[in-house]
Amino acid sequence: MERKGEIRRKTKETEIELTLDLSGGERAIETDSGFFNHMLELFAVHSGFGLKVRCKGDSEVDFHHTVEDVGIALGQAFSAAIGDKRGINRYADILLPMDETLILCATDVSGRAYLNFDVDLPAAKVYDGTDEVKAKAVGMFDSELAEEFFAAFVREAKITLHIRKMYGKNTHHIIEGIFKAFARVMKDAVRIVGGEIPSSKGAL
Repeated sequence: MERKGEIRRKTKETEIELTLDLSGGERAIETDSGFFNHMLELFAVHSGFGLKVRCKGDSEVDFHHTVEDVGIALGQAFSAAIGDKRGINRYADILLPMDETLILCATDVSGRAYLNFDVDLPAAKVYDGTDEVKAKAVGMFDSELAEEFFAAFVREAKITLHIRKMYGKNTHHIIEGIFKAFARVMKDAVRIVGGEIPSSKGAL
């Protein structure tokens, strides 16, 4: 059974081509932000999903539109790939360590969009490794964009997602731990465990 979503999105701020395959497959990530590329690659590897993303955004402004719009496109692709949710595990949770950081992440692929992002990020910016950014300044990726990504994803994917930092000091480690935990819970939540829609209502 193919569980795949393909999205093409073009606005005055971004142009995105994105393919998500819940069964696995090719991984190719290309955005204007080296740090964001790294986070998406972590998501693809730890979820086991096939993910191809190409995004050209208005990075001369900042990475806000790139991050938010990729979140929108990924959420739309996820919604298309999951279909009527028949047979999925639906719920998943994890406590994931990343060096000094510990992240709690839990999801319900419920058809209802809700995000609880209980994360204090010590640094306002994270170093971005692209050559263009190196030439301009250090720390061009705004840490608050992590929440913007998940808010956009949750709205479009229509899932419930809780993310909480139990503890942690290094902002890079915290955001990386979040993306890894998110990947792991999504992998478990969409795992096929039966043939029924996992709801007493008969629909999600």
